[in-house]
Amino acid sequence: MSNFSVGFRTNGSIQVLDLKGELDAHTASELEAAIQKCRRENRCKIVVNGENLKYISSAGLGVFMAYIEELREQGGDIKIAALQPKVYNVFDLLGFPMLFDIVQTEEEAVARFQQNGEQPDEPA
Repeated sequence: MSNFSVGFRTNGSIQVLDLKGELDAHTASELEAAIQKCRRENRCKIVVNGENLKYISSAGLGVFMAYIEELREQGGDIKIAALQPKVYNVFDLLGFPMLFDIVQTEEEAVARFQQNGEQPDEPA
């Protein structure tokens, strides 16, 4: 039984993916399906919120690598936010901070997209 899930939210034109649980070889396909769904809906600017991500394996990291170039070619990006320290260490060991914007908070990740001309959320 999978203990991994991906939640979907939007912030203006930015897609926020909330990762929860353990992202490994058995659950990486769920993240891949989530990113493919974003692409089908032309939502190429993605913030991955890792606040509730407890573990990531190389298979999970591979999903990020598989889509980043394609998303950037389409004018988008993946920005990663709010990782727990032990999860961040895995990203750091493999040099991901040189390839991805990895920031402390989701708000900071959204702000980085907005610095590039994205509009903030409409007030409710």
